[in-house]
Amino acid sequence: MEAASAAARTLAVTRAAARFCALRGWAPVTEMPLPDGRRADILALTAAGDFAMIEVKSCARDFLSDAKWPEYRAWCDRLYFAVDLDFPQALIPQDVGLVVAEAREAALLREAPEHRLAPARRRALTQRLAMLAAGRLATLADPAGAAEIRAALRLE
Repeated sequence: MEAASAAARTLAVTRAAARFCALRGWAPVTEMPLPDGRRADILALTAAGDFAMIEVKSCARDFLSDAKWPEYRAWCDRLYFAVDLDFPQALIPQDVGLVVAEAREAALLREAPEHRLAPARRRALTQRLAMLAAGRLATLADPAGAAEIRAALRLE
Protein backbone atom coordinates (compact mmCIF):
# COMPACT_ATOMS: atom_id res chain seq x y z
CA MET A 1 0.00 0.00 0.00
CA GLU A 2 1.37 3.42 -0.91
CA ALA A 3 1.89 5.98 1.85
CA ALA A 4 -0.63 8.35 0.30
CA SER A 5 -3.14 5.53 0.11
CA ALA A 6 -2.63 4.65 3.80
CA ALA A 7 -2.95 8.31 4.75
CA ALA A 8 -6.16 8.65 2.72
CA ARG A 9 -7.60 5.50 4.33
CA THR A 10 -6.71 6.75 7.80
CA LEU A 11 -8.35 10.10 7.13
CA ALA A 12 -11.51 8.47 5.74
CA VAL A 13 -11.84 6.08 8.70
CA THR A 14 -11.14 8.89 11.19
CA ARG A 15 -13.83 11.10 9.66
CA ALA A 16 -16.37 8.27 9.62
CA ALA A 17 -15.53 7.38 13.23
CA ALA A 18 -15.90 11.02 14.32
CA ARG A 19 -19.33 11.10 12.63
CA PHE A 20 -20.16 7.83 14.42
CA CYS A 21 -19.40 9.60 17.70
CA ALA A 22 -21.37 12.72 16.87
CA LEU A 23 -24.44 10.70 15.83
CA ARG A 24 -24.43 9.13 19.30
CA GLY A 25 -24.29 12.50 21.02
CA TRP A 26 -20.61 12.17 21.87
CA ALA A 27 -18.18 15.09 21.51
CA PRO A 28 -15.18 13.76 19.56
CA VAL A 29 -11.78 15.45 19.50
CA THR A 30 -9.24 14.12 17.03
CA GLU A 31 -5.47 13.99 17.55
CA MET A 32 -5.91 14.38 21.31
CA PRO A 33 -2.58 14.69 23.18
CA LEU A 34 -2.59 12.62 26.38
CA PRO A 35 -0.71 13.42 29.60
CA ASP A 36 1.67 10.47 29.07
CA GLY A 37 2.90 11.94 25.76
CA ARG A 38 0.85 9.66 23.53
CA ARG A 39 -1.88 10.87 21.18
CA ALA A 40 -5.36 9.44 20.82
CA ASP A 41 -6.73 9.32 17.28
CA ILE A 42 -10.17 10.21 18.71
CA LEU A 43 -11.15 10.89 22.31
CA ALA A 44 -14.87 11.46 22.74
CA LEU A 45 -16.74 12.71 25.76
CA THR A 46 -20.09 10.93 26.00
CA ALA A 47 -23.34 12.49 27.21
CA ALA A 48 -22.89 10.57 30.48
CA GLY A 49 -19.47 12.17 31.03
CA ASP A 50 -17.52 9.04 30.11
CA PHE A 51 -14.58 8.87 27.73
CA ALA A 52 -14.54 6.67 24.64
CA MET A 53 -11.26 6.39 22.78
CA ILE A 54 -11.12 5.25 19.18
CA GLU A 55 -7.84 4.04 17.74
CA VAL A 56 -7.89 4.18 13.92
CA LYS A 57 -6.07 1.51 11.94
CA SER A 58 -5.63 1.77 8.17
CA CYS A 59 -4.28 -1.73 7.50
CA ALA A 60 -3.01 -4.92 9.14
CA ARG A 61 0.59 -3.66 9.13
CA ASP A 62 -0.52 -0.51 10.99
CA PHE A 63 -2.17 -2.66 13.67
CA LEU A 64 0.60 -5.26 13.94
CA SER A 65 3.32 -2.62 14.32
CA ASP A 66 1.47 -0.89 17.19
CA ALA A 67 2.33 -2.42 20.55
CA LYS A 68 1.31 0.64 22.58
CA TRP A 69 -2.46 0.51 22.18
CA PRO A 70 -3.18 -1.41 25.46
CA GLU A 71 -1.77 1.61 27.33
CA TYR A 72 -4.63 3.75 25.99
CA ARG A 73 -7.01 2.03 28.42
CA ALA A 74 -5.54 4.20 31.17
CA TRP A 75 -7.13 7.26 29.50
CA CYS A 76 -10.67 6.13 28.69
CA ASP A 77 -13.69 4.25 29.99
CA ARG A 78 -14.09 2.31 26.74
CA LEU A 79 -11.56 1.57 24.00
CA TYR A 80 -12.49 0.92 20.37
CA PHE A 81 -10.69 0.28 17.12
CA ALA A 82 -12.03 1.81 13.91
CA VAL A 83 -11.13 0.10 10.65
CA ASP A 84 -12.45 -0.01 7.10
CA LEU A 85 -14.22 -2.91 5.41
CA ASP A 86 -10.98 -4.29 3.95
CA PHE A 87 -9.27 -4.63 7.32
CA PRO A 88 -8.87 -8.26 8.57
CA GLN A 89 -11.16 -7.95 11.61
CA ALA A 90 -9.91 -11.20 13.16
CA LEU A 91 -6.75 -9.29 14.18
CA ILE A 92 -8.69 -7.03 16.55
CA PRO A 93 -8.69 -8.43 20.11
CA GLN A 94 -12.06 -9.40 21.60
CA ASP A 95 -11.54 -7.17 24.67
CA VAL A 96 -11.94 -3.91 22.70
CA GLY A 97 -14.83 -2.43 20.77
CA LEU A 98 -14.92 -2.54 16.98
CA VAL A 99 -16.24 0.13 14.63
CA VAL A 100 -16.15 -0.50 10.89
CA ALA A 101 -16.24 2.39 8.43
CA GLU A 102 -17.34 2.51 4.84
CA ALA A 103 -17.15 5.82 3.01
CA ARG A 104 -18.79 8.42 5.29
CA GLU A 105 -20.53 5.99 7.62
CA ALA A 106 -19.46 3.71 10.43
CA ALA A 107 -21.19 0.91 12.31
CA LEU A 108 -20.58 -0.58 15.72
CA LEU A 109 -19.82 -4.27 15.34
CA ARG A 110 -18.74 -4.90 18.92
CA GLU A 111 -19.27 -2.83 22.05
CA ALA A 112 -16.18 -2.09 24.13
CA PRO A 113 -16.06 -3.39 27.69
CA GLU A 114 -16.14 -0.72 30.36
CA HIS A 115 -13.13 0.03 32.58
CA ARG A 116 -13.91 3.12 34.67
CA LEU A 117 -11.47 5.98 35.06
CA ALA A 118 -10.63 7.23 38.53
CA PRO A 119 -12.48 10.49 39.36
CA ALA A 120 -9.31 12.60 39.55
CA ARG A 121 -8.07 11.33 36.18
CA ARG A 122 -11.54 11.93 34.64
CA ARG A 123 -11.57 15.51 35.93
CA ALA A 124 -8.06 16.23 34.59
CA LEU A 125 -8.85 14.64 31.23
CA THR A 126 -12.12 16.59 30.96
CA GLN A 127 -10.25 19.85 31.53
CA ARG A 128 -7.54 18.90 29.01
CA LEU A 129 -10.13 18.01 26.37
CA ALA A 130 -12.12 21.21 26.98
CA MET A 131 -9.02 23.42 26.77
CA LEU A 132 -7.86 21.79 23.54
CA ALA A 133 -11.30 21.92 21.91
CA ALA A 134 -11.86 25.55 22.95
CA GLY A 135 -8.42 26.51 21.65
CA ARG A 136 -9.15 24.87 18.30
CA LEU A 137 -12.48 26.69 18.05
CA ALA A 138 -10.80 30.00 18.88
CA THR A 139 -8.22 29.36 16.16
CA LEU A 140 -10.98 28.71 13.61
CA ALA A 141 -12.81 31.88 14.66
CA ASP A 142 -9.71 34.11 14.66
CA PRO A 143 -6.64 32.51 13.05
CA ALA A 144 -4.55 35.69 13.20
CA GLY A 145 -5.41 36.24 16.86
CA ALA A 146 -4.50 32.66 17.70
CA ALA A 147 -1.15 33.04 15.95
CA GLU A 148 -0.45 36.22 17.95
CA ILE A 149 -1.29 34.48 21.22
CA ARG A 150 0.99 31.54 20.37
CA ALA A 151 3.81 33.95 19.46
CA ALA A 152 3.35 35.89 22.71
CA LEU A 153 3.39 32.69 24.77
CA ARG A 154 6.69 31.65 23.14
CA LEU A 155 8.26 34.95 24.21
CA GLU A 156 7.35 34.49 27.88
